Amino acid sequence: MATPKMNCDETQRHFDLKDRADFQLAAAQAHDLASQGFSISIFAALLLLAALVANTLSLNTIWIAFLCNNAAALILFGAGLRSAYDVVRWRQEKAGLPSIPFGAPMRWLVAFLSSPWSTKGPDRIGPWTGSPLSVGQALFSHIGARPLWVFGLSLLACLIVSSDWSLRTDDITIGTLAFLIIAACLVFAFFLLVTERRLAAVDTSEWPEAKAISQLARVPILVLVTSCFCLYLSARGSSLSVELLAALGGFIALIGLEFLLRAIVSMFRPQNENHEPSLITNSYVASLLQWPPQPWIGIQAELRTRHGIDLRQIWAVSFIRRAAPAIILGTIFLDWMLSGVREIPITGRGVYERFGKAEGVLHSGLHVGLPWPFGRVILLENGSVHELATSVSTRDGNAPLADAEGPAPESANRLWDASHISEKSQIIAGGTGGGQGFQIVNMDVRFVYRIGLSDQAAMKAAYRVADLPALIESTANRVLVHDFARRTLNDVLSEGRLSLANDIASAVQKNMDELNSGVEILAVVVEAIHPPAGAANAFHGVQAAQISAEALVARQRGTAAEQINDAQLNASLQRDNAAATAREGIAASEVAKLRFQAEQSAFHEAGQAFLTEEYFNQLTMGLSHSKALVLDHRIGGSIAPTLDLRSMTVPVDPDTSAEPSTPHQSEETGP
Repeated sequence: MATPKMNCDETQRHFDLKDRADFQLAAAQAHDLASQGFSISIFAALLLLAALVANTLSLNTIWIAFLCNNAAALILFGAGLRSAYDVVRWRQEKAGLPSIPFGAPMRWLVAFLSSPWSTKGPDRIGPWTGSPLSVGQALFSHIGARPLWVFGLSLLACLIVSSDWSLRTDDITIGTLAFLIIAACLVFAFFLLVTERRLAAVDTSEWPEAKAISQLARVPILVLVTSCFCLYLSARGSSLSVELLAALGGFIALIGLEFLLRAIVSMFRPQNENHEPSLITNSYVASLLQWPPQPWIGIQAELRTRHGIDLRQIWAVSFIRRAAPAIILGTIFLDWMLSGVREIPITGRGVYERFGKAEGVLHSGLHVGLPWPFGRVILLENGSVHELATSVSTRDGNAPLADAEGPAPESANRLWDASHISEKSQIIAGGTGGGQGFQIVNMDVRFVYRIGLSDQAAMKAAYRVADLPALIESTANRVLVHDFARRTLNDVLSEGRLSLANDIASAVQKNMDELNSGVEILAVVVEAIHPPAGAANAFHGVQAAQISAEALVARQRGTAAEQINDAQLNASLQRDNAAATAREGIAASEVAKLRFQAEQSAFHEAGQAFLTEEYFNQLTMGLSHSKALVLDHRIGGSIAPTLDLRSMTVPVDPDTSAEPSTPHQSEETGP
C-alpha cells in the first residue's frame, strides 16, 4: 500500500517541477547556451590557429601570449557554458519540453559533442570500437560526463597558458593586420559584454545559473580588453605589457586550477539522474570581478545555504569585525614606526637624511632613525666594481651564459674584418703623401670604476651626480677625442698602446675629481683598436709587406753575421794550431839538447862503462817488446836452463862433459 502513495508523491513532485519558471524556460535557455557555446568555440579555434601560425612563423612572443591567453579564457567560459547546458538540459528532459531546432552547423556540432557521452539511443560507434568503448562508457556513466567535460577543457586551458607564459618579449609595430585582430577582439568582447549584462539581469528564480555564468563571462571580457591594451603599450615601447600579459596568464591558470579541483570533487559525487545536477563551474575567483569587491558575502551566503552556518550570529566573528578597524590602524601605525629601522647590507652603505638634511654615512648593519618621511636613507654601493664601455654595451642581462665547453660568445669576437656593437669610431691624426690628414679607427675602450670608499666620496656621489654612468661616458668620450687628436695610427697600434690606457685613466680621473663626483677610476681596459672593417684587409696587406721587408733584412743580416763568425772561428783555430805546433817543436828541441848535454857529461866521466851501459839499456829496451829463443850447447839435461842477466856476477861456463839429456816423453819441446 505504500508504493502507490510513493508514486503519487513522485507524480505530484513532478508536476510541481513543471510549474517552476526555470523548468518552463529550460528549452529556450538550452538553445541560448548552445548558440553561445558555438560562437565561443569558433572564435577560440580561430585564436588557437592564429597562435599556431605565429609560432610557426617565429613572430614576436607577445602575439603568441596574446592569442593563447584569449583562447584559454574563452575555453574556460566555454566550460562554464557546457556545465550550465548540462543542468538546463536535465530540466528540459524532466519538464518534457521539445528542443528548439538549431541551424545545420549547430546541429552537427551539438551531435558531435553530445553523442559520445550519451547513454541513450542506439550505439552507432560500438561495432567499430567493441569492448573498449563499452568499458569506457561504463566508466563515464559511473563518473559522469559533466565533470569530465569541465576537467578536460580546464586542463586544456591551463596547458595553453603554461605553453606561452614568458617574461621576455620585444617591442612590436602595430600594422593593418594587428589593427584588424584588435578590432575583432574588441567587437567580440562587446558581444560578451552584452551577453553578461543580459544574464546579470535574469531573475534567479527563472535561471539560477545565470548569475554564475555572467560572472564567468567577465573573465574573457577582462582578458580581451587588457590584452589589446598590452599590445598598445608594447607598441609604445613600454615594458609593462609583458608583466600584464604574464599576470593575465596567471589569473586564467588560477581559474583553470579551480575548475580542475571542482571537477575532481564532482567525480566522487553519486550520479543520480533523478536529482538535479549542480553547476560545477561556479568560480569563486571569477566572482571577485565585481565592484565593489565583496569576497566574503559569497562565502557567507554559500555557508548559510549549504551548511546552515550564519556567520552573523557567531560572537567571535562579530568581535573581529568590531575590533578589525582598531587592529588595522594599530598595525599600520606600527609599520609606519618600523619604517625608521633601516638595514644596510654588508655590500652597501647609505646617507642618512633627517628632515632633508644629510647627517652622515651609515655603514652595514641595523640603524634606527625617524620614520618616513622625516628620516630617509639613500642607499649607495660599498666597493662594488663596474665596467662601462664607451658605446653600447654588448652585455645583455637576459642573454644566456656561454657554455664552458661550447663556442665563444659573440661579444668575445675581436676580428678586424667585422664591426662590433661595443666599438666606436674615432678620428685620429695621420699623414698622406707627406701632408697632414686624418684617419678613422674603431676602438673598444672600457672603464672599470667604483664609488670611492671614503665617506666624503659617498656624499659626493649621492648629491652631486644624478646619472653616474652617463657622466663617466660623456667625460670619457671627451677625453678620448682630445687624447687621440695628438696620436697617429702607427703609434696607437704599436708601442703607444701601452701608455694609452694610463694616459686616458689619469685624464678621466682628473675630470672626475674636478666635478666632485666621488668616482674612482680603477683601470682602463683597451679591448681592441683597429682600422674600420672595410680598410682592415688593406691595412693587413701593408703590415704584411712591412713585416716581410723587415724579416728579409733581418734574415740577410743574420746570414752575414753567421759567415763572419765562421771565418773568425776558422782563422782563430788555424792560428792556435800553428802556435801549438811551434811550441811543441821548441820544447822537443830543448829536451833533445838537455839529453845530449847530459849524455856528453856522463861519457866524459865514465867513458866506456857509460857506452856499455847504454848499449845494454838499448838492448833491454829492444828485447822487452820481442820474443827471443836462446840456444846453447852448454845446457845439460840435469841443469835447468837459466838466463842470468845480472851484471854483478861473473858468468860461469856450464859443464861441457855432460851430455845433453833427452827430453821426457811427456815434455813438449819447441822448435
